[in-house]
Amino acid sequence: MGRRDDQTFVEFVAARGDALLRTAALMCGARQDAEDVLQTALEKAYRHWGRIEPGSDPEPYVRKILVNLVISRSRRWKVLKEIHMARLPERPAASPEHAVELRGTLMDELRRLGPRQRAVLVLRFWEDLSEAETAQALGCSVGTVKSQASRGLARLRERLDTNLAPLGR
Repeated sequence: MGRRDDQTFVEFVAARGDALLRTAALMCGARQDAEDVLQTALEKAYRHWGRIEPGSDPEPYVRKILVNLVISRSRRWKVLKEIHMARLPERPAASPEHAVELRGTLMDELRRLGPRQRAVLVLRFWEDLSEAETAQALGCSVGTVKSQASRGLARLRERLDTNLAPLGR
């Protein structure tokens, strides 16, 4: 790999590293895990950086590595982390803390989804990728993305309705 390739890699990481870390954190659930997975993904991308067509966008390639690592990691460990949250208040609170609690509840429930559904929801709705771009990143069909998104959203709705019922929604 030449010096020019090193420089383009450094520029890419500087420009897109934070966004990739955010994606990894949403899929992993914990920032420490996300940092580890992102570092591994960037290492893999760096080893093959010379293969990327000059002038093309390397982000989909790196994102696909990242998603595959998160899914493989989850399969390898065969562990679903359940994070128990604090008890929700009896009445809805109109404070900024309430919004933070709701976001926390959503993030907890997102973590409870399987790695594939979580990856689809993160890429589709947090990263705002199209169905085709998500399918390409995951290496699956658009139909699979649609069905995984539908099932994942249905599970989130069901679990959130259960968890938020005490709030009197």
